[in-house]
Amino acid sequence: MAATSKGLCYVGSPGKPYKEMSESVSRRYPRHEWEQNDEAVQPYMLQLKQYIDGERRDFTIPFDLGGTPFQSAVWEALQHIPYGETCSYSDIAEQIGKPSSVRAVGTAIGANPILITVPCHRVIGKNGTLTGYRGGLEMKVELLRLERKSLVAERSVQHA
Repeated sequence: MAATSKGLCYVGSPGKPYKEMSESVSRRYPRHEWEQNDEAVQPYMLQLKQYIDGERRDFTIPFDLGGTPFQSAVWEALQHIPYGETCSYSDIAEQIGKPSSVRAVGTAIGANPILITVPCHRVIGKNGTLTGYRGGLEMKVELLRLERKSLVAERSVQHA
């Protein structure tokens, strides 16, 4: 996990070495000097832990996404996919007013620097199949399962 003074700028994949994350962050932010500072990323880590524990659905931490205007539009659309739901790449293309840009949408989603917090795991193929994910398809499956399980548990409590 990495942050700038503006907000969270990178969430890595589980099991990936620190060196890989730092290289990726340095490419995105070449003018920044990075240092390990657990205290500075603590608020981000806390909200991510709360999400993984099923205690949080939305993130209130600031983001520093960078990106092109097109990527920013895609990443903004991702943030509006409701917790526990999915949509297709073509749905996102429609939402941003670029219905013929499905492949470019896929590329922008693949470049999402902050996994989970900008929920690209909620995007699936139009036919319902799971498609690529920087964290790996197993992680994507687990995140979708976590969200659905949390919703089912909530509905059970409401009907009790």
